[in-house]
Amino acid sequence: MKGTIKIDGEFCKECLLCTTVCKNQNLRPAAELNSKGFHPIELKEDADCNGCALCAVVCPEVAIEVYRE
Repeated sequence: MKGTIKIDGEFCKECLLCTTVCKNQNLRPAAELNSKGFHPIELKEDADCNGCALCAVVCPEVAIEVYRE
């Protein structure tokens, strides 16, 4: 199964919980800051997301939406 995620960078507080549960290591902090001064998480360009949704489940700010094909 193939998937992708959408991250609302304004809600992300850079807790990095999602990066610890991503089995394919598809997530990283962005270079730019959001309006609150955090580096929001972003999906890597070469990401191999399987749509498992673990990142969305652990996100305390509900900033991640998962889409599956």
